[in-house]
Amino acid sequence: MAKSKDLETEKKEKKEKKPEEPQKAKKQDKNKKPNFFVRLGKKFKETFSELKRVTWPTFPQALKATGVVIVIVLIFLVVVTGVNYGFSALLNLLT
Repeated sequence: MAKSKDLETEKKEKKEKKPEEPQKAKKQDKNKKPNFFVRLGKKFKETFSELKRVTWPTFPQALKATGVVIVIVLIFLVVVTGVNYGFSALLNLLT
């Protein structure tokens, strides 16, 4: 019994002990930026790890989405061309 209590108290003491570091050293580490190339490398690693998690569309889904975009662009093209033609005709009537 006594040994188990001693082990428990030792574990608690170890948890309570915190390594003492000077406050100035911590502040300097936080303010200091890593090298540009180190930061760039970390950014690339983060980007590629995010790209691994992306759910990519299948080819038919991508083809269907592309078709929808082309149809919408053509509809707006017709509308804008019609408005342009209307304003052009109106300007010719005024002048």
